[in-house]
Amino acid sequence: MINATRIAGAIEVFFVRFRPYLGYLHIVFFLYFMVLLFLPLATDAAVLGDTPLSNFALFSNYVMWGLWFPLVLLSVLFTGRSWCGLMCPMGAASEWASKSGLKKSIPWWLRSEWTPHVSFLIITVLGQTIGVREHREGMAIVFGGTLACAILFGFLYGNAEAHHGKRAWCRHTCPIGLLLGLFSRMGIVQFTPKRKVINIARYTERGVCPTMININRKDESRHCIECFKCVYPGKPTAGLKVELRKPGIEIETIREHNPNIMEVMFFFIGIGTALGGFLWLFLEQYQAFRQIIGEWALNQGWLWIGNPAPGWLVSAHPELGETFNWLDFFCISAYMILWAFGTCVVLSLTTLASAFLAGEAKAGGTLYSRFLELGYQYAPVCLVSLVIGLGAKLFPPFDVFGPQAPDIAKEVLFSLGFVWSVWLGWRLLAGQGLPPAERVLPLIPGVLGSVLAGISWWVAIFGPIVIE
Repeated sequence: MINATRIAGAIEVFFVRFRPYLGYLHIVFFLYFMVLLFLPLATDAAVLGDTPLSNFALFSNYVMWGLWFPLVLLSVLFTGRSWCGLMCPMGAASEWASKSGLKKSIPWWLRSEWTPHVSFLIITVLGQTIGVREHREGMAIVFGGTLACAILFGFLYGNAEAHHGKRAWCRHTCPIGLLLGLFSRMGIVQFTPKRKVINIARYTERGVCPTMININRKDESRHCIECFKCVYPGKPTAGLKVELRKPGIEIETIREHNPNIMEVMFFFIGIGTALGGFLWLFLEQYQAFRQIIGEWALNQGWLWIGNPAPGWLVSAHPELGETFNWLDFFCISAYMILWAFGTCVVLSLTTLASAFLAGEAKAGGTLYSRFLELGYQYAPVCLVSLVIGLGAKLFPPFDVFGPQAPDIAKEVLFSLGFVWSVWLGWRLLAGQGLPPAERVLPLIPGVLGSVLAGISWWVAIFGPIVIE
């Protein structure tokens, strides 16, 4: 029988023993990241017949989009935000800059819950317009620009009264950190206080934690980057300890772990953004949308909308027959945002219906509190949506098992996410005090929301559904 406590203790001892050397690991990953981003710009472009093993640009692209992005997203289920604290070159560079920078207090606008959502939308939309998954220049611009922002934010903000480097970028702005933090609530690893104190603030810019967690008041996973700076195995009442837990238990008991409406909105918006970024490439409706916008703009006399947009904003590769103009930039951006907004509205309505029906069945809490809790049931569906949509290059190698294997892998992954979402909905309704027989009706709207997301992804993967 597996002894979870013993395993957690061994993890603590291992990482604390090697904690002084983690800085060297950060340096290695930082240099490797620089090579992946910028060396392809100095190498030959890929030609027909090249593979990731024969062309470095293709190799770099596959490492970033076929391995790093989707696997880091999935890793939070097993190791939490360990990528952020142990390996991320952006977070490490931001912390380095913080130690020697201006150390200004973090402003209110940066601490807003909206900031990482805006960051995610900007990076995701820009990634589509500039072709970040297809072109080496796009990858260098998007990730290089993100790294520059991480260093700048670290240089500016760190709080002069703090005695340790801070990661304002990781806590408040990083779009990848936002994803990993939200999905870490489903993971099997948590860091918990050995001596928990109540009635004090959860957030503090003082102390050892680089992401400003008040470690004695910690009650959620999303901001913890697992840097092990607060772990002291030999001190029974000091700092945090590593614990292993049942997958998804933090969401099942979300009312005890600081639920946040902005997290719920992101689950809704994230699904829609990924879908919009996928579907504009396939749906004829996008071309109709583009034509309507283009004709309207020309009728206004905006002839400039047909001019090529700058290469730092859109894909500009005339040698490949791909040069986007301002119309393309605005239409792709608007289409993705519309999908994000539409998905948010639909899933908000299905969640509201679940919360209302649960109340009619005498569930505890207010309509708002039930809505907030039930919104978390979409976390697995959102996770697999982002993996399938933004990390789609993970799947083509499955074709060694047959031409249909990549699509089957996507179907299996989404099905697992769907089942897990339904289960979380069931468990959340149980936490609201409903017996099994009373949970079925309130569960149906949540299932419907997941089904609608599934249908949308079916269209994205296999094309429009034709009913004869």
